[in-house]
Amino acid sequence: MDQAMGWRIRGTYFESCNCDAICPCRRIDGVAGGRSTHGVCMGVLSWLIEDGAANGIDLSGLPVALALRYSDDEPGSPWTWVLYLDVRASEEQRAALQGIFTGHLGGDAERHFPWAWKASELVAVRPVEITVDHTRRRHERAGEELIADELVVADEKLSFDYRGVCGYGSTFDYAG
Repeated sequence: MDQAMGWRIRGTYFESCNCDAICPCRRIDGVAGGRSTHGVCMGVLSWLIEDGAANGIDLSGLPVALALRYSDDEPGSPWTWVLYLDVRASEEQRAALQGIFTGHLGGDAERHFPWAWKASELVAVRPVEITVDHTRRRHERAGEELIADELVVADEKLSFDYRGVCGYGSTFDYAG
């Protein structure tokens, strides 16, 4: 793929939410999941882009995170979410990442990001220092169910604190 035209990112992914393990709402191989354990899902998704570019802008080495909340009982289960972009990224890089992760640049985002194809409310985009460690424990490519020791979000728009909840790690390769 010509990286000067479009975008492609690949790397590692980790998510954790307040559901009991194994998360019942995760979409797997295009098959929709069910209700969340507690009827309201609150969690964090994170990506570490090992290799990537958008319209010629290098995105390699950049982390991205997203905090979310949705209720199974609200019609359409709309997402309320905050997008966190690494403060060390340039303005161009942050703009490209925002375009990818909001779904505005199309492509795989429309298949993989529920907030891009469902009703959602992006309440903030924040440049913050992001430190992630997606060290693989067992598998090279397939996903791995995990228990998250700690899941804490302290943001004025979304705030929650959980211990011992579900986690899931895998790799990703998205393009548009």
